[in-house]
Amino acid sequence: MAETLGEAAAGAPPAENYWTQSRRPLVSLIFTAPLLILYELGLLALGEHANRNGAEAWLRWLLDRLGFSQYFLLPTLTVCVLLAWHHTTRQPWRVRGGVLLGMTAECALLAVCLRLLLLLQGMVLQSIAAALPLSIADGLGTMTSYLGAGIYEELLFRLILLPLVIGLLTWLQAGTRAGKIGGVVLTSLLFAAAHYIGPYGEALNGFTFLFRFLAGAFFSVLFLYRGFGIAAGTHAAYDLLVGLSLSGS
Repeated sequence: MAETLGEAAAGAPPAENYWTQSRRPLVSLIFTAPLLILYELGLLALGEHANRNGAEAWLRWLLDRLGFSQYFLLPTLTVCVLLAWHHTTRQPWRVRGGVLLGMTAECALLAVCLRLLLLLQGMVLQSIAAALPLSIADGLGTMTSYLGAGIYEELLFRLILLPLVIGLLTWLQAGTRAGKIGGVVLTSLLFAAAHYIGPYGEALNGFTFLFRFLAGAFFSVLFLYRGFGIAAGTHAAYDLLVGLSLSGS
């Protein structure tokens, strides 16, 4: 990362700096591939005891209704979407190792920032202890589900729904800026509400709904300005950070 930033400061082309490279779909794919592989292998190893992510369950349900029930189709489609995105934008097919290290550090830092946002919200509302019934269990199954949230929730709500909503609002003459703001707000509301719907849903809680809306907006902004890899990596890192802190306490 330091070498890349140094090159940019020395007059390297903008396309070669860290901030641009880390947004590329190919870089996002390589960066998130370990999370995707660990999640899918964890599900296979745990079998019927696996703690699946809700977004993944909805995507698999949709594929099943369309007649596609092959188990590895969803992760394969995830890879294909990122590769197709990279191909259609005609970006260079190269990845520097320093960029991946920088993305790891950036995601960790952003996850800590989001954790601080949760604590700040709790301080403002004076109800952290009473309003965090997250029911997070220890063990491999729970940690595996956090990796799945980073990949599949970002795939569904940011990579698929956010551009669609922004495109729809822009088509309705909302304007570019209003379209982005409206897309962030609407998809963040959907993201928050989704945690209370279906067999994996929790009991509705105002504190957690508000925080998940803010987190959805946070991840949306990351996706728009830092790319899929940073959004997914930060999401997974935050979930692991919260899970480890709660299990430790």
